[in-house]
Amino acid sequence: MDESQRPKFLKGGFQGFPKQLPDNTTNYVLAVINDNLETRKLLTELEHIRKLASELCERLTKEYIWQRDGFQLQVMHNNGLHYLQGTTNYGDSVEDEWLIVFLLRELTRLRSDLWARVTDGDGEFLLIEAANAVPKWLNPEVDSNRAWINQGQLKLITLDASQAQKRPLSLDEAVHALQTNTRSVEHYAEVENEAFYRLNRYPQQITDSLHFSILTIPRKLAVLIHSRPSIIAPAIEAFGTRNPVSLEPLHQHSAQTRFPPDDLVSVSIKFTKVLFAQLKSQQCTPFLSWADVLQAVRDKASEDDTAKKDFERMEAGMKLTSGFEYLATSADASNSRLVREFAILLDDLEVDIQQDGAEALPTSEVIQSWPHAGRDDDELWLDINFEDFENELEGRKKASKADDTGFGSAAAHADLQKIVSRFESFLNDESAGVDGAQLEDMDKDDDVSDDQETDSEDEDAEVTFDEALFASMMKEMMGISEFSGSKDSPASRGHFKSGRISDVDDDDSKEIQELSAQMRAELNEHGALKLGGKSQSQKTLKGGQSIVQEQDEVSEESDDDGVDVDYNLAKNLLESFKSQAGLAGPAGNILGLMGMQLPRDEQNNDPKARVQ
Repeated sequence: MDESQRPKFLKGGFQGFPKQLPDNTTNYVLAVINDNLETRKLLTELEHIRKLASELCERLTKEYIWQRDGFQLQVMHNNGLHYLQGTTNYGDSVEDEWLIVFLLRELTRLRSDLWARVTDGDGEFLLIEAANAVPKWLNPEVDSNRAWINQGQLKLITLDASQAQKRPLSLDEAVHALQTNTRSVEHYAEVENEAFYRLNRYPQQITDSLHFSILTIPRKLAVLIHSRPSIIAPAIEAFGTRNPVSLEPLHQHSAQTRFPPDDLVSVSIKFTKVLFAQLKSQQCTPFLSWADVLQAVRDKASEDDTAKKDFERMEAGMKLTSGFEYLATSADASNSRLVREFAILLDDLEVDIQQDGAEALPTSEVIQSWPHAGRDDDELWLDINFEDFENELEGRKKASKADDTGFGSAAAHADLQKIVSRFESFLNDESAGVDGAQLEDMDKDDDVSDDQETDSEDEDAEVTFDEALFASMMKEMMGISEFSGSKDSPASRGHFKSGRISDVDDDDSKEIQELSAQMRAELNEHGALKLGGKSQSQKTLKGGQSIVQEQDEVSEESDDDGVDVDYNLAKNLLESFKSQAGLAGPAGNILGLMGMQLPRDEQNNDPKARVQ
C-alpha cells in the first residue's frame, strides 16, 4: 500500500507515541543502493531480489517449520523510495527471528549493493544484543534506522548523517545517507561480533532446532501431516488457544469428529523443539471417543514398561489430534493460507475415502517407508534441573552425558557462559543503576575528581551490624550487663565493622562508659535501681517449670561488676509483658533486644507466681 493512501492515524503513529510493532513480530527492510538504476530498472531489480530471497529461504529452511509466519518480502513505495519489506509474527519461537536475521545476512552477501535492516517490538534488537559494545554516542534515543547489514557485516550510520544532531533517522534519511555520504557509515567489529553472536550456530542450528517423536494418531491424519508437515504449527497453536465453551459439542456422545481413533498408526512426526514443548506441556480432557482407547492402554501401562511407552505416545497423539480437530472447526474463518490448504486437503482426502474406502489410505508398511519413519529423538532436553544448570555455568558435564546433544550441548554451554559474562559486565559497570545501564548525557562533563571518587568509595564501604554485641551494650547501659566494667565488655572493644574500621577509637570507648555511668546514676536517683534491696532469683523445678522468689542481698557489685534488678522494676516489666497476651509489645520488644525471652504466665497476674 502506498503511504499516501494510509489513514492519518497510521502515518508514523500519534504525536509523542511513535508507531511500534506488535509483540513477537519482526520487521525487515531491503534497499538497493545504486545511483545508476532508474526507477523502472530498480523495480526490476527489487523483484529479482525478492525471487532470490525466496530461493535462498527454500534452500536453507526446506525442512524447517515456522512457528507462525515465514520469511516473506513484498515491494513497497514510500516517500519516493522503492524497497522490499517483510513482517513476520514469530509467536513464542524467538529462533524464527534469528533465522530471519541469518537469511538477511546471507542475502546481502549475494549482492554488494543490497542493504538490510531488521527490528522488532523492542526496537533495534541487534543493538540491544551489542549494548556492551556500541559507541557512546549511540543510545535508544538516536538509534532508529542507523543499523544496517551489508555484505554480511553490520554497519552503523553515524551522527554525520543528521548534521551531528542527536536524533533518530527516518527511513528515507537513512537511505539518502547510504547513497550520498559513505563517510557517515562505520563498521565496528566488536559491535558486529556481539550482535551476530547467535548466528555463529547457523546454518546447523536450523537442523538442531528440530525434534522427531513417534506418536500414535489416526491414519488419515498421518497422511495429511506427511503431505504438509508445516501444518503442525497452526494445529498446536489451535490446541493451545482452544475455547472449551465453543468446542463443547465435540465432547458429546453424538459428536462427529473428523479424526476418530478407529484406525490408529504409530508414526514419527517432525516438530520444532518449541512446538513439541508446547504440545507436551498442555493438559486437556480427551474426546469421549478417545476415553476408552486411552483407558485400555493405561491399564496395561501399570503392569508393563513397554505399554507405558505406548500410552505416552497415544496420549501425545491424542493431544495433537485434538489440535487438528479444533483447527478443522475454524478453518473456514481463518486468514492463514496454510490452514486453508489443510482444509482443502482434508476435504479431498475424505472424498477419496468415500469413493475408494480403506484403499485410499496407505498401509502400515508404506508408512514405515516414509523418511524418518522410525526416528524417535531423546526428550532429555526437556528436563532441566538446578544441578545441571550449575554444571553448565561452571562448564562441567556429567560423564554419562558427555555426548548428550540436549541441555549439556556445546551450544547451550556457550549461551549460558555468554549470559553470565554479560551479567558480570553489567555488575562491574559503575554507570549502571537499579533500573539498568544508565545512558550518558553527551552534553555534560562526566569527569569525576579524585576527592569525589574517594567519597564514593567511603559511601560504598560495607557495614555490618552485630545484634548480640548491641544487646550486650544495651544491657550495660541499662546497668544490668554482666560484662559491665570487665575488660571484655562491649564498651571496651569495637562493635561496628566496616570495610576499613574494625575497632572503636579509645575516645569513643570512654564516651560510652561515661554515658553508661550517667544513665546508671540517673536510674538510681529515681529509684529504678536498688543496690541493697530485694531482688529476684529464678529457680528451675522438675518438668522444666520455674519459680521467681524474693531474697535479700548485699548491696555490692559482683565480681563481674554486675548489678541486681530492682523488684519493682521486674514486677512492672513482667506485668507489662503479661498484658501483651502473647502479642508483640513494648516490654517484649525491649526484653528481646536485651536477649531475654520470657515464657508465658497463663495462671495469674502475680509476678512471683509460677511461670509456665
